[in-house]
Amino acid sequence: MIMRRCAAEAIGTFWLTFGGCGSAVIAAGFPEVGIGLLGVAFAFGLTVVTMAYAIGHISGCHLNPAVTVGLAAGGRFPTRDIGPYVAAQLIGAVLAAALLYAIASGAPGFDLAKGFAANGYGEHSPGRYGLLACLLAEGVLTMMFLFIIMGATHGKAPVGFAPLAIGLGLTLIHLVGIPITNLSVNPARSTGPALFVGGWAIAQLWLFWLAPLVGGMIGGVLYRWLSEEPAAQVTGIPAKAPAA
Repeated sequence: MIMRRCAAEAIGTFWLTFGGCGSAVIAAGFPEVGIGLLGVAFAFGLTVVTMAYAIGHISGCHLNPAVTVGLAAGGRFPTRDIGPYVAAQLIGAVLAAALLYAIASGAPGFDLAKGFAANGYGEHSPGRYGLLACLLAEGVLTMMFLFIIMGATHGKAPVGFAPLAIGLGLTLIHLVGIPITNLSVNPARSTGPALFVGGWAIAQLWLFWLAPLVGGMIGGVLYRWLSEEPAAQVTGIPAKAPAA
Protein backbone atom coordinates (compact mmCIF):
# COMPACT_ATOMS: atom_id res chain seq x y z
CA MET A 1 0.00 0.00 0.00
CA ILE A 2 1.51 3.29 -1.12
CA MET A 3 0.47 5.20 2.02
CA ARG A 4 2.28 2.77 4.30
CA ARG A 5 5.38 2.81 2.12
CA CYS A 6 5.38 6.60 2.08
CA ALA A 7 4.93 6.70 5.86
CA ALA A 8 7.95 4.42 6.18
CA GLU A 9 9.95 6.72 3.89
CA ALA A 10 8.99 9.77 5.95
CA ILE A 11 10.04 8.06 9.19
CA GLY A 12 13.27 6.78 7.68
CA THR A 13 14.23 10.15 6.19
CA PHE A 14 13.39 11.80 9.50
CA TRP A 15 15.86 9.44 11.19
CA LEU A 16 18.57 10.03 8.58
CA THR A 17 18.26 13.81 8.80
CA PHE A 18 17.93 13.98 12.57
CA GLY A 19 20.66 11.43 13.25
CA GLY A 20 23.12 12.67 10.64
CA CYS A 21 22.59 16.41 10.89
CA GLY A 22 22.06 16.15 14.64
CA SER A 23 25.47 14.56 15.06
CA ALA A 24 27.00 17.47 13.14
CA VAL A 25 25.09 20.22 14.94
CA ILE A 26 25.13 18.83 18.49
CA ALA A 27 28.00 16.38 18.86
CA ALA A 28 30.70 17.11 16.25
CA GLY A 29 32.36 20.03 17.97
CA PHE A 30 31.46 19.35 21.58
CA PRO A 31 34.42 20.30 23.80
CA GLU A 32 36.87 17.45 24.46
CA VAL A 33 34.53 14.64 23.37
CA GLY A 34 33.37 15.96 19.98
CA ILE A 35 32.95 13.22 17.38
CA GLY A 36 34.41 15.27 14.50
CA LEU A 37 34.24 14.51 10.79
CA LEU A 38 34.73 10.76 11.25
CA GLY A 39 31.89 10.56 13.75
CA VAL A 40 29.48 12.52 11.56
CA ALA A 41 30.29 10.31 8.57
CA PHE A 42 29.58 7.18 10.60
CA ALA A 43 26.39 8.70 11.99
CA PHE A 44 24.96 9.13 8.50
CA GLY A 45 26.00 5.59 7.61
CA LEU A 46 24.44 4.19 10.77
CA THR A 47 21.10 5.88 10.08
CA VAL A 48 20.93 4.08 6.74
CA VAL A 49 21.99 0.72 8.17
CA THR A 50 19.44 0.85 10.98
CA MET A 51 16.58 2.03 8.78
CA ALA A 52 17.41 -0.43 5.99
CA TYR A 53 16.89 -3.29 8.43
CA ALA A 54 13.82 -1.60 9.94
CA ILE A 55 11.88 -0.52 6.84
CA GLY A 56 13.71 -1.99 3.87
CA HIS A 57 11.07 -4.70 3.58
CA ILE A 58 8.30 -2.08 3.66
CA SER A 59 9.39 0.72 1.33
CA GLY A 60 12.83 -0.26 0.06
CA CYS A 61 14.37 2.36 2.37
CA HIS A 62 15.25 5.02 -0.21
CA LEU A 63 15.30 7.99 2.23
CA ASN A 64 16.50 10.18 -0.61
CA PRO A 65 14.89 11.65 -3.78
CA ALA A 66 18.10 10.96 -5.71
CA VAL A 67 17.92 7.28 -4.75
CA THR A 68 14.26 7.07 -5.75
CA VAL A 69 14.93 8.71 -9.13
CA GLY A 70 18.10 6.68 -9.65
CA LEU A 71 16.36 3.38 -8.93
CA ALA A 72 13.61 4.33 -11.37
CA ALA A 73 16.24 5.09 -14.01
CA GLY A 74 17.83 1.72 -13.24
CA GLY A 75 14.57 -0.18 -13.72
CA ARG A 76 14.09 -0.94 -10.03
CA PHE A 77 11.23 1.41 -9.15
CA PRO A 78 7.98 2.44 -10.88
CA THR A 79 8.01 6.05 -12.09
CA ARG A 80 4.39 6.55 -10.95
CA ASP A 81 5.53 6.34 -7.31
CA ILE A 82 8.37 8.87 -7.55
CA GLY A 83 6.19 11.84 -6.58
CA PRO A 84 4.67 10.31 -3.41
CA TYR A 85 8.06 8.99 -2.26
CA VAL A 86 9.82 12.33 -2.75
CA ALA A 87 7.02 14.18 -0.95
CA ALA A 88 7.24 11.78 1.99
CA GLN A 89 11.02 12.14 2.15
CA LEU A 90 10.76 15.93 2.19
CA ILE A 91 8.19 15.83 4.99
CA GLY A 92 10.43 13.59 7.08
CA ALA A 93 13.50 15.76 6.51
CA VAL A 94 11.72 19.02 7.36
CA LEU A 95 10.20 17.57 10.53
CA ALA A 96 13.63 16.30 11.57
CA ALA A 97 15.18 19.73 10.99
CA ALA A 98 12.40 21.35 13.00
CA LEU A 99 12.98 19.00 15.94
CA LEU A 100 16.73 19.47 15.70
CA TYR A 101 16.29 23.24 15.74
CA ALA A 102 14.00 23.05 18.78
CA ILE A 103 16.60 21.00 20.66
CA ALA A 104 19.80 22.70 19.49
CA SER A 105 18.46 26.21 20.05
CA GLY A 106 18.10 25.37 23.74
CA ALA A 107 21.88 25.49 24.19
CA PRO A 108 23.59 28.75 25.23
CA GLY A 109 25.29 30.41 22.29
CA PHE A 110 23.36 28.56 19.61
CA ASP A 111 23.77 30.38 16.31
CA LEU A 112 22.15 29.50 12.98
CA ALA A 113 24.93 31.46 11.29
CA LYS A 114 27.23 28.55 12.07
CA GLY A 115 25.42 26.62 9.34
CA PHE A 116 23.06 24.17 11.07
CA ALA A 117 24.56 21.38 8.89
CA ALA A 118 23.35 23.12 5.72
CA ASN A 119 25.15 22.40 2.47
CA GLY A 120 26.98 25.09 0.56
CA TYR A 121 29.61 26.04 -1.98
CA GLY A 122 32.07 28.91 -2.28
CA GLU A 123 32.33 30.81 0.99
CA HIS A 124 29.79 28.45 2.52
CA SER A 125 31.80 25.33 1.71
CA PRO A 126 33.74 24.03 4.74
CA GLY A 127 36.89 23.98 2.62
CA ARG A 128 35.90 26.99 0.47
CA TYR A 129 35.53 24.82 -2.63
CA GLY A 130 34.14 26.53 -5.72
CA LEU A 131 30.88 25.90 -7.55
CA LEU A 132 32.27 23.52 -10.18
CA ALA A 133 34.18 21.41 -7.66
CA CYS A 134 31.08 21.07 -5.48
CA LEU A 135 28.87 20.25 -8.46
CA LEU A 136 31.25 17.51 -9.59
CA ALA A 137 31.69 16.08 -6.10
CA GLU A 138 27.96 15.89 -5.37
CA GLY A 139 27.19 14.39 -8.78
CA VAL A 140 29.93 11.77 -8.82
CA LEU A 141 29.47 10.72 -5.19
CA THR A 142 25.73 10.29 -5.71
CA MET A 143 26.39 8.30 -8.88
CA MET A 144 28.64 5.92 -6.97
CA PHE A 145 26.13 5.68 -4.13
CA LEU A 146 23.45 4.51 -6.57
CA PHE A 147 25.92 2.09 -8.12
CA ILE A 148 26.56 0.59 -4.67
CA ILE A 149 22.83 0.38 -3.91
CA MET A 150 22.02 -1.30 -7.22
CA GLY A 151 24.80 -3.83 -6.78
CA ALA A 152 24.24 -4.57 -3.10
CA THR A 153 20.54 -5.26 -3.65
CA HIS A 154 21.00 -7.37 -6.78
CA GLY A 155 19.65 -10.90 -6.74
CA LYS A 156 23.13 -12.37 -7.04
CA ALA A 157 24.58 -10.32 -4.16
CA PRO A 158 25.07 -11.95 -0.73
CA VAL A 159 21.72 -11.98 1.03
CA GLY A 160 21.34 -9.91 4.20
CA PHE A 161 24.41 -7.72 3.73
CA ALA A 162 22.96 -4.97 1.54
CA PRO A 163 22.26 -2.55 4.45
CA LEU A 164 25.87 -2.86 5.63
CA ALA A 165 27.32 -2.24 2.18
CA ILE A 166 25.04 0.74 1.58
CA GLY A 167 25.63 2.22 5.05
CA LEU A 168 29.39 1.84 4.78
CA GLY A 169 29.25 3.29 1.28
CA LEU A 170 27.46 6.36 2.61
CA THR A 171 30.03 6.65 5.40
CA LEU A 172 32.88 6.63 2.88
CA ILE A 173 31.10 9.19 0.72
CA HIS A 174 30.76 11.50 3.73
CA LEU A 175 34.43 11.11 4.61
CA VAL A 176 35.26 12.43 1.15
CA GLY A 177 32.52 15.01 0.77
CA ILE A 178 32.02 16.74 4.13
CA PRO A 179 35.00 19.09 3.64
CA ILE A 180 33.69 20.01 0.18
CA THR A 181 29.99 20.78 0.68
CA ASN A 182 29.09 19.37 4.13
CA LEU A 183 27.89 16.60 1.82
CA SER A 184 24.38 16.23 0.58
CA VAL A 185 23.92 13.47 -2.05
CA ASN A 186 20.34 13.81 -0.79
CA PRO A 187 18.04 16.71 -1.75
CA ALA A 188 15.66 16.04 1.15
CA ARG A 189 18.43 16.08 3.75
CA SER A 190 19.65 19.38 2.23
CA THR A 191 16.21 21.00 2.15
CA GLY A 192 15.38 20.47 5.83
CA PRO A 193 18.28 22.46 7.35
CA ALA A 194 18.26 25.02 4.51
CA LEU A 195 14.70 26.08 5.34
CA PHE A 196 15.83 27.08 8.85
CA VAL A 197 19.10 28.72 7.85
CA GLY A 198 17.41 30.65 5.03
CA GLY A 199 19.30 33.25 2.98
CA TRP A 200 22.38 31.77 1.37
CA ALA A 201 21.31 28.17 2.13
CA ILE A 202 18.09 28.61 0.16
CA ALA A 203 19.90 30.42 -2.65
CA GLN A 204 22.42 27.56 -3.02
CA LEU A 205 19.92 24.73 -2.54
CA TRP A 206 19.48 24.27 -6.31
CA LEU A 207 22.90 22.61 -6.57
CA PHE A 208 21.98 20.05 -3.92
CA TRP A 209 18.94 19.06 -5.94
CA LEU A 210 20.46 19.17 -9.41
CA ALA A 211 23.74 17.34 -8.84
CA PRO A 212 22.36 14.43 -6.75
CA LEU A 213 19.39 13.87 -9.07
CA VAL A 214 21.57 13.83 -12.20
CA GLY A 215 24.23 11.72 -10.48
CA GLY A 216 21.61 9.28 -9.22
CA MET A 217 20.12 8.82 -12.67
CA ILE A 218 23.56 8.25 -14.20
CA GLY A 219 24.41 5.68 -11.53
CA GLY A 220 21.14 3.83 -12.06
CA VAL A 221 21.47 3.79 -15.84
CA LEU A 222 25.14 2.75 -15.64
CA TYR A 223 24.40 -0.24 -13.43
CA ARG A 224 21.40 -1.17 -15.56
CA TRP A 225 23.69 -1.29 -18.60
CA LEU A 226 26.44 -3.17 -16.77
CA SER A 227 24.32 -5.86 -15.12
CA GLU A 228 22.90 -8.86 -16.93
CA GLU A 229 19.77 -8.77 -14.76
CA PRO A 230 19.54 -5.22 -13.40
CA ALA A 231 16.06 -5.69 -11.92
CA ALA A 232 16.86 -8.87 -9.94
CA GLN A 233 16.74 -7.85 -6.29
CA VAL A 234 17.55 -9.69 -3.10
CA THR A 235 13.95 -9.14 -2.04
CA GLY A 236 12.92 -11.94 -4.35
CA ILE A 237 11.43 -9.81 -7.13
CA PRO A 238 11.92 -11.72 -10.37
CA ALA A 239 14.50 -10.50 -12.85
CA LYS A 240 13.32 -7.89 -15.33
CA ALA A 241 10.30 -6.99 -13.16
CA PRO A 242 10.34 -3.50 -11.59
CA ALA A 243 9.80 -3.18 -7.86
CA ALA A 244 6.22 -2.40 -6.85
